[in-house]
Amino acid sequence: MARVTVDNVDKIFPPQQRGQLPVQALKGVSFTVEEAEFCCLLGHSGCGKTTLLNIMAGFEQVSGGSVELNGQPVGKPSWQRTMVFQDYALFPWLTVARNIAFGLELKGVSAADITRTVQQQVELVGLQGFESRLPHELSGGMRQRVAIARALAVDPEVALFDEPFAALDAQNRALLQNELVRISRQTRKTMILITHSIEEAIKLSDRIIVMTRRPGTVKANLQVDLPRPRDEEDPAVVALKKQLRALIADEMEPETAA
Repeated sequence: MARVTVDNVDKIFPPQQRGQLPVQALKGVSFTVEEAEFCCLLGHSGCGKTTLLNIMAGFEQVSGGSVELNGQPVGKPSWQRTMVFQDYALFPWLTVARNIAFGLELKGVSAADITRTVQQQVELVGLQGFESRLPHELSGGMRQRVAIARALAVDPEVALFDEPFAALDAQNRALLQNELVRISRQTRKTMILITHSIEEAIKLSDRIIVMTRRPGTVKANLQVDLPRPRDEEDPAVVALKKQLRALIADEMEPETAA
C-alpha cells in the first residue's frame, strides 16, 4: 500500500538558448494521495501535469519542495513507481508475454515466477489467447492493456498513467476506462493519472486535483465519494461536472476563452 505526499513542489526549467528566460512549470504544488486511492490530475495542456508525473516517476527532479512515497523522498526511477505512457512504449519485437515479463526479467525473478505472474496479468487485463502476438498484431486498446499489465507485473506501490487513453477512439477509451476502474479496485494499487477530460476524471477518480495554467498550482482538491459505476445522469455527477467545468474554464488562456 502506498501514500504519496507532494509538498510545496516547484519546478523551473533553465533557458534552452541564450536570451531566453527560465520557465517555471510548477509552483508550490501540495496534495496527498492516500493508500489505494485513484487520483486524477486535471488541467489544460501546459499546466504542468506531465512534469509533475515525471517527478513522481523519478524522471525529473524538483527545483524546490519534495515528493515522498510512504515518508521516503522520491529520487531516481524505481520499481516502486511504474509508468503507463500514452503511446504504449511496447517493444515491437517482443510478444505480449515477453513485454509483460520484461521488468520481471530485469529484476532477476525466477522463470517459474515470471510464467505465473505473466499469466496472472494476462488474465487481469483480459488478453488470454494473445500471449504470443506481437504489438503490431494488436489493436490500440489491446496494446494499452499490455502496457498496463507490464506496469503492474513488477508489483509497484504506485502506478502512474500519462493520458493513457488519449490515442484511442471513443469506444475503446470508454472500455479501457471501465477496465482500469475494475483493475484498480481488484489490485488495490495507488494510481495517479493525468487527463484533460472532465468526464474521464469523474469516471475514474477517488480524488481529483485541478491544476491552474502555468505555472501549475493546485486550484482544487476534490474527494469524489460517489458510488460505482457512475451514472452520467446522476444529479451528483452532473453537479460535479458543472463544478469542474467552471474551475477549468477559469484557467483557459485569454485568447482561447475569447
